[in-house]
Amino acid sequence: MSSRVSAAIDAAHEAGRSAFVGYLPAGYPDVATSVEAIVGLAEAGADVIELGPPYSDPVMDGLVIQEATQTALANGFRMRDLFTIIREVTARTDVPILVMTYWNLVEQYGVDRYADELVAAGGAGLITPDITPDAGEAWIAASERTGLDRVFLAAPTSSDERLRMIVDASTGFVYTVSTMGITGERASLDAAARALVERLRAFGATHACVGIGISNAEQVAGVAEYADGAIVGTALVKALRDGGVDALSTLARELSAGTARRA
Repeated sequence: MSSRVSAAIDAAHEAGRSAFVGYLPAGYPDVATSVEAIVGLAEAGADVIELGPPYSDPVMDGLVIQEATQTALANGFRMRDLFTIIREVTARTDVPILVMTYWNLVEQYGVDRYADELVAAGGAGLITPDITPDAGEAWIAASERTGLDRVFLAAPTSSDERLRMIVDASTGFVYTVSTMGITGERASLDAAARALVERLRAFGATHACVGIGISNAEQVAGVAEYADGAIVGTALVKALRDGGVDALSTLARELSAGTARRA
């Protein structure tokens, strides 16, 4: 089955730019506003949307995203709302939506049930930050059955053997961790990100998108020099928190403009 995420990245490349992948927490600050924010992000230039369902123990997330997901939970978010949000967004935009989720949420819901409901809602796949391909047999089987993309994470500390496994198991793109640590804004990106993308290419990765620590158009432009896409989360969540959907859309347009590849 063809990958909608790969197709979106390829379309960006054909337009002479790297892809812009934008993250937002599902249901933040509430379900209705979340839908408008995601649609606004897509209309402002995001090529792929990452949607993160709130979780009570978000070990990978920085403070801004933790606070946002806790707000969503306090405002009554439930897992069924994730699929409602995706269904409403995909009725209004063709930008593919990847759910970035901790594995416990999928396992508790039921892997096949989760995959089937994600397909029915119009979702494109999962990013699974806390499960590796060798521990993800159930998810790999479900994604192959349904055609959903599966995006695994690669870190600068990953061995060659593990990188090869990640490249072989991933579809859509490989999530390339720019630097070790939790999500959040940083003044500069770790140079290890460029070296990691080169290593992934050597193992056959056709799409490698860099995330964690990217917060402005200048950093997006730097990533566009060597990677297939730049992933931005914390800065977008902060814009939504501080200025609502309008501020989010303004920032997203600035970030999208940074994806243009220099001749």
